[in-house]
Amino acid sequence: MKRSPIFLLSLFFLACNNPKTVDSDPDLIPAPTGIAAPKEISFTILSQHPHDTSAYTQGLEMHDGKLFEGTGDYNSSSLRITDWSTGNVEKNHPMGSDTTFGEGITIFKDKLYQLTWQNNIVYVYELKNIDKPIQTIFWPMEGWGITHDSSSLIISDGSANLYFVDPSNFKIKNTIAVKDNLGNVNMLNELEYVDGFIYANVYETDMILKIDAESGHVVGRMNLAGLLSPSDIIAYRTNVLNGIAYDRSRNLFLITGKRWPKLFELKLNN
Repeated sequence: MKRSPIFLLSLFFLACNNPKTVDSDPDLIPAPTGIAAPKEISFTILSQHPHDTSAYTQGLEMHDGKLFEGTGDYNSSSLRITDWSTGNVEKNHPMGSDTTFGEGITIFKDKLYQLTWQNNIVYVYELKNIDKPIQTIFWPMEGWGITHDSSSLIISDGSANLYFVDPSNFKIKNTIAVKDNLGNVNMLNELEYVDGFIYANVYETDMILKIDAESGHVVGRMNLAGLLSPSDIIAYRTNVLNGIAYDRSRNLFLITGKRWPKLFELKLNN
């Protein structure tokens, strides 16, 4: 997400005083009591690969052996196809402007959906041609992350809500509030659906949550702090963790962040 320096400074102090953000929006579904605390998910880093440090990563998706990436930041937003093993950008569609800020992406039935942050627009592309959208769709909320299950697009807007949306008409079919043992959890950003669970990056943190897609309960979490070395962070003007792609053919995740110089192959241990 793009945020002003004042907003980011506010987030920093909020995070220092309360790392767990609890949403107080009365419109959200109240969190029930008795939810078990999330289990810590251990993982193994299998390898690392180059990643384009100009990419302010917002969405990451593996499809037919290629890595699709949506990037943000005003004027620099893009949709691209990348060789994940080398980091080479094979196809780049610049779509940003001084008013357009790209966000998450997902691929559903040979169409690619790309959110925008505050433009209330979803761009739809034919997968075989990302040079020009074939459709623009109105979305009333902010666009943050997007993924899909077998029948619905699943969208986050920065709150604790996840919206299950009909791809044919973009009507909301269902809404769940993501919650753990402490209550509603907001700032859900990059999303990836895998076998009944939604993996969500919590914006401005090194945490990825594993969320039950039916109940919205957080059942697990991964702490990815320390993936980048301090020298990488200084040298490449990196930003936060944001980028989750699942490679089903190899049963592993690809993880990166905004302007990160590296893409990590990661396998869950439990």
